Amino acid sequence: MSIVKINALTVPADQREVLEQRFAARKGFVESADGFEWFELLRPLEGSDRYLVYTRWRDEEAFQAWMNGPMKEAHQRAKGEDSGTEAKPAGSDAQPGGGERPKPAATDSETWSFEVVQQAPPKK
Repeated sequence: MSIVKINALTVPADQREVLEQRFAARKGFVESADGFEWFELLRPLEGSDRYLVYTRWRDEEAFQAWMNGPMKEAHQRAKGEDSGTEAKPAGSDAQPGGGERPKPAATDSETWSFEVVQQAPPKK
Protein backbone atom coordinates (compact mmCIF):
# COMPACT_ATOMS: atom_id res chain seq x y z
CA MET A 1 0.00 0.00 0.00
CA SER A 2 0.88 3.67 -0.19
CA ILE A 3 3.02 5.73 2.14
CA VAL A 4 2.18 9.13 3.61
CA LYS A 5 4.62 11.95 4.34
CA ILE A 6 3.44 14.74 6.61
CA ASN A 7 5.56 17.83 6.98
CA ALA A 8 4.51 19.68 10.16
CA LEU A 9 5.39 23.36 9.70
CA THR A 10 5.37 25.82 12.60
CA VAL A 11 4.07 29.06 11.09
CA PRO A 12 3.63 32.31 13.04
CA ALA A 13 0.22 33.96 12.59
CA ASP A 14 1.71 36.83 10.57
CA GLN A 15 3.23 34.36 8.07
CA ARG A 16 0.17 32.18 7.39
CA GLU A 17 -0.94 34.06 4.31
CA VAL A 18 2.63 34.07 2.98
CA LEU A 19 2.88 30.29 3.37
CA GLU A 20 -0.47 29.69 1.67
CA GLN A 21 0.46 31.99 -1.23
CA ARG A 22 3.76 30.17 -1.72
CA PHE A 23 2.00 26.81 -1.88
CA ALA A 24 -0.57 28.22 -4.33
CA ALA A 25 2.29 29.46 -6.54
CA ARG A 26 3.83 25.96 -6.54
CA LYS A 27 0.66 24.27 -7.78
CA GLY A 28 1.59 21.57 -10.28
CA PHE A 29 5.15 21.14 -8.99
CA VAL A 30 4.63 17.72 -7.41
CA GLU A 31 1.49 16.49 -9.16
CA SER A 32 3.27 15.04 -12.19
CA ALA A 33 5.90 13.12 -10.19
CA ASP A 34 5.96 9.37 -10.79
CA GLY A 35 4.29 7.63 -7.85
CA PHE A 36 2.63 10.78 -6.50
CA GLU A 37 -0.95 10.11 -5.33
CA TRP A 38 -2.26 13.03 -3.26
CA PHE A 39 -1.46 16.44 -1.72
CA GLU A 40 -3.22 18.56 0.89
CA LEU A 41 -2.15 21.68 2.78
CA LEU A 42 -3.96 21.66 6.13
CA ARG A 43 -4.46 24.97 7.96
CA PRO A 44 -4.81 24.83 11.77
CA LEU A 45 -8.20 25.96 13.04
CA GLU A 46 -7.54 26.51 16.72
CA GLY A 47 -4.93 26.00 19.39
CA SER A 48 -2.01 25.34 17.06
CA ASP A 49 0.43 27.19 14.85
CA ARG A 50 1.33 24.07 12.85
CA TYR A 51 0.32 23.59 9.25
CA LEU A 52 0.39 20.03 7.97
CA VAL A 53 1.57 19.27 4.44
CA TYR A 54 0.12 15.87 3.52
CA THR A 55 1.46 13.93 0.55
CA ARG A 56 0.72 10.32 -0.37
CA TRP A 57 3.04 8.25 -2.56
CA ARG A 58 2.94 4.83 -4.21
CA ASP A 59 6.00 3.80 -2.16
CA GLU A 60 9.10 5.15 -0.42
CA GLU A 61 11.14 4.76 -3.60
CA ALA A 62 8.81 7.12 -5.51
CA PHE A 63 9.03 9.72 -2.74
CA GLN A 64 12.83 9.46 -2.58
CA ALA A 65 13.10 9.73 -6.37
CA TRP A 66 11.14 13.00 -6.24
CA MET A 67 13.14 14.29 -3.26
CA ASN A 68 16.46 13.49 -4.95
CA GLY A 69 15.33 14.67 -8.39
CA PRO A 70 12.92 17.57 -9.00
CA MET A 71 12.76 18.73 -5.37
CA LYS A 72 16.53 18.73 -4.91
CA GLU A 73 17.05 20.50 -8.24
CA ALA A 74 14.55 23.22 -7.29
CA HIS A 75 16.20 23.63 -3.91
CA GLN A 76 19.63 23.97 -5.52
CA ARG A 77 18.37 26.48 -8.10
CA ALA A 78 16.83 28.53 -5.31
CA LYS A 79 20.18 28.59 -3.51
CA GLY A 80 22.09 29.24 -6.73
CA GLU A 81 24.15 26.08 -6.30
CA ASP A 82 24.98 23.13 -8.53
CA SER A 83 25.47 20.45 -5.90
CA GLY A 84 26.16 19.63 -2.28
CA THR A 85 22.81 20.55 -0.79
CA GLU A 86 20.33 18.26 0.84
CA ALA A 87 16.76 18.32 -0.44
CA LYS A 88 14.02 19.55 1.85
CA PRO A 89 10.59 17.94 2.05
CA ALA A 90 7.45 19.41 0.60
CA GLY A 91 6.69 22.73 2.23
CA SER A 92 10.27 23.90 2.37
CA ASP A 93 11.27 27.32 1.12
CA ALA A 94 12.82 26.03 -2.12
CA GLN A 95 11.31 27.76 -5.13
CA PRO A 96 10.76 25.61 -8.24
CA GLY A 97 11.35 28.59 -10.53
CA GLY A 98 14.65 29.49 -8.88
CA GLY A 99 15.58 33.10 -8.27
CA GLU A 100 16.02 35.07 -5.08
CA ARG A 101 15.10 32.93 -2.10
CA PRO A 102 12.65 34.62 0.28
CA LYS A 103 12.74 34.23 4.03
CA PRO A 104 11.01 30.99 5.11
CA ALA A 105 7.44 31.43 6.35
CA ALA A 106 7.86 28.51 8.77
CA THR A 107 10.07 28.74 11.85
CA ASP A 108 10.34 24.96 12.29
CA SER A 109 9.66 21.80 10.32
CA GLU A 110 9.31 18.14 11.19
CA THR A 111 8.58 15.29 8.76
CA TRP A 112 6.52 12.26 9.77
CA SER A 113 6.28 9.06 7.73
CA PHE A 114 3.41 6.57 7.72
CA GLU A 115 2.42 3.43 5.85
CA VAL A 116 -1.23 3.18 4.82
CA VAL A 117 -2.55 -0.06 6.34
CA GLN A 118 -6.28 0.51 5.81
CA GLN A 119 -8.36 2.82 3.67
CA ALA A 120 -12.01 3.14 2.76
CA PRO A 121 -13.79 5.09 0.03
CA PRO A 122 -17.10 6.82 0.82
CA LYS A 123 -20.22 4.64 0.64
CA LYS A 124 -22.53 5.37 -2.26
